[in-house]
Amino acid sequence: MSRIGKKPITLVKGVTASVSSANELKVKGPKGELSQAIDRDITIKIDGDQLLVERPTDQIRHRALHGLYRSLIANMVTGVTTGFKRELELVGVGYRAAVTGQTIDLALGFSHNIIFELPKEIKASATAEKGQNPRIILESNDKQLLGAVAAKLRSLRKPEPYKGKGVRYSTETVRRKAGKSAGK
Repeated sequence: MSRIGKKPITLVKGVTASVSSANELKVKGPKGELSQAIDRDITIKIDGDQLLVERPTDQIRHRALHGLYRSLIANMVTGVTTGFKRELELVGVGYRAAVTGQTIDLALGFSHNIIFELPKEIKASATAEKGQNPRIILESNDKQLLGAVAAKLRSLRKPEPYKGKGVRYSTETVRRKAGKSAGK
């Protein structure tokens, strides 16, 4: 059996979960509400303050979905209780970011600024302290959406290996390469 899939998910106080007839799970908590469509083969049982994910057979497909849905549901429960946070760092001379409402204005060394529109589920803030690289802090209760938006922002100017310039996650380390060596 899947080690991840068979672990029960504990619902903390203030979090409620319900499964609709269309096999859609809704989790509601202090930070909002999330829903996830569940494959028809996977069943979810609500037992008091615990959620159990079960599969019908030992097929490879069912084993894969078992662990997947257990992880997705655990992330939903964590999201509606504490939420998720992702930090991006802008490394480069003249790189800066400004957040106004749901838009981020990025200066990343191109001939023009990039205006990035955020989904309504994500809150953003930008900090620029003297002597440190500018940072963008993204917060949301939906881990999947947060990761997708952070990856899209990073893809606007990926960190390059020679000088390390670009947009990177604050926890990321960029493998550096040596430049050209001098001739004879």
